Parts: sequence; C-alpha cells; structure tokens
Amino acid sequence: MKNKVRVARVERAITQEQLAKKVGVTRQTIGLIENGNYNPTLQLCIAIAKTLDKTLDDLFWEVD
Repeated sequence: MKNKVRVARVERAITQEQLAKKVGVTRQTIGLIENGNYNPTLQLCIAIAKTLDKTLDDLFWEVD
C-alpha cells in the first residue's frame, strides 16, 4: 500500500518513535506502514492522520 506517511512525518520533524508513541504502536509498525508492508486499521490510519494534521486522503489516497 503506497502512502505519504513518511513525507508528512518528516515535514513535521517527528521521528518514527515519536509518532508510534502518539498513536499507540511500535516504531517497527510505523516503519512497515511507511514502506507499504503493513495495512493499518482504519482506526490507526485516523490516529496517524490526526497526529500529522493531515486528512486520510492526504496520506492514503492512491492516484493512478
């Protein structure tokens, strides 16, 4: 799953560890999400979007 989580996280100068703590997952989970190797639940997607001040569309919508 392609996403823009890494770009949004770096723009806000937040580490994977910091984001993970804020949304209640491990740093490894954030890394897997950023690399497209893990499909997060909708609840986790919403938590990430809120933490990064982005919409779900901003982070997860795929444009062909």
